[in-house]
Amino acid sequence: MPNEIKKLKENDKDLRIVPHEIEAEQALLAALLTSNSVYERISDFLKPEHFYDDINGKIFEAIAKLIENNQLADPLTLKNYFLQKEEIALIGGERYLIELAKNSPILSSTEEYGKLIYDLYQRREILKISDEITNDANSFDVGTKASQIIEKAEVKLYNLSSTGEAGQDFKKFSMSLVEAINSAESAYKRDGQLSGIPTGFTDLDQLLGGFHKTDLIILAGRPSMGKTALATNIAFKMVKTRSMDDENKKNIVGFFSLEMSSEQLATRILAEDSSISSEKIRRGQLNSNDFQKIVKSSQTLGDLSLYIDDSPNLSISALRTRARRLKRKYGLDAIVIDYLQLIRPSLSRPDNRVLEIAEMTRNLKSLAKELSMPVLCLSQLSRQVEQRDDKRPQLSDLRESGAIEQDADVVMFIYREEYYTERKEPSPGTEDYQKWQEKMAKIHNVAEVLVAKQRHGPIGKVNLHFEGSTTKFSNLSKSQSQIVDSKE
Repeated sequence: MPNEIKKLKENDKDLRIVPHEIEAEQALLAALLTSNSVYERISDFLKPEHFYDDINGKIFEAIAKLIENNQLADPLTLKNYFLQKEEIALIGGERYLIELAKNSPILSSTEEYGKLIYDLYQRREILKISDEITNDANSFDVGTKASQIIEKAEVKLYNLSSTGEAGQDFKKFSMSLVEAINSAESAYKRDGQLSGIPTGFTDLDQLLGGFHKTDLIILAGRPSMGKTALATNIAFKMVKTRSMDDENKKNIVGFFSLEMSSEQLATRILAEDSSISSEKIRRGQLNSNDFQKIVKSSQTLGDLSLYIDDSPNLSISALRTRARRLKRKYGLDAIVIDYLQLIRPSLSRPDNRVLEIAEMTRNLKSLAKELSMPVLCLSQLSRQVEQRDDKRPQLSDLRESGAIEQDADVVMFIYREEYYTERKEPSPGTEDYQKWQEKMAKIHNVAEVLVAKQRHGPIGKVNLHFEGSTTKFSNLSKSQSQIVDSKE
């Protein structure tokens, strides 16, 4: 087949050469026909649609089908294959197959041929995306904002960089089975306990199995319950553990803080690691021993892969764009967002906050699937909690939208009874005061994490220890947990 150079006409005066290399495609096909075993070198990344020449793509597809069915792929079997499908004429007839087989390819270069074909395919797709961006930008559609065009381009470029496809195709069930087996194997190697990223809290990990890829996890609570503190603690613990995808590196976590500054978050993590009150750190009320502890902690923490974005008033589209960029640049393993109600929707609906929240939870779930990682998002609860005698949160307390419950794979609530009980202190010296003291002793520094929804497992409650001065959560011992549970 002649090595023709095809051109795309941008306009009447400008012609652009489309990146392609027919000879590389022919050399790869010849190598496959010479030795079917070299297919293994390129089968995991090269697809028929990556070929510039449609005929070469069809031949590659036929070779792949024959090999994957444990059949020989040579000019004769290919001829019979296309004759049965009545497509022999579409590939240039038997003659083209014979000409391919006559080539003398270097088998050791098969993978390089494949990578070149794949690279040229990506370049062609980039040109297509570029054309689409140009057309969208020039359309001057009143209903389309520039930010939406950027978002659309980001999605396509990310998909192209990660999968080589501008869009996601159907996935064969056998591929999903392999992924499920790999997940089960990972859990087996962890003594059957974890198939996801560990949170660092033993009882919570046993209940959830860790945070799983593609999951949207909602952590909700009333103000002063410790939502941000718990999320920060989890992020801190995750970056200290080994990645499930690569045991040679630790997890990389992106933290979007729409409420607190990066400095405030850093202070909290520093307080947790050094066991020095965050208030003392902020005020500089430190002795020499305290200062040495802080310096030592900072040296250790400096090596952790925790990336903080503290941009206020961040839109959902901008958040997704930055998450993709972080994934491309650093290889992200998880995302934490503080908090949902502070994210700005792509389209403002002042009269319908419910639809705004629904849009954002839908986008966050989509982001978790797109990047194949857990997304932990904090959320506020409605004030109706305060109107009940039992102030433990319920799913109906999720503020402003039932879509939060619908879109989330896991919904957790943080609740500290001590916070409410200490505000009901009776007069000293009374019988009620003695009962109050006894109750405070049982619930002192105890936090409850209530798993109210889990798409893949049971719901339940986990007790944690909470140290307010350092905003640090930690595991309760079994004896401590039993004491807390016995009062209920």
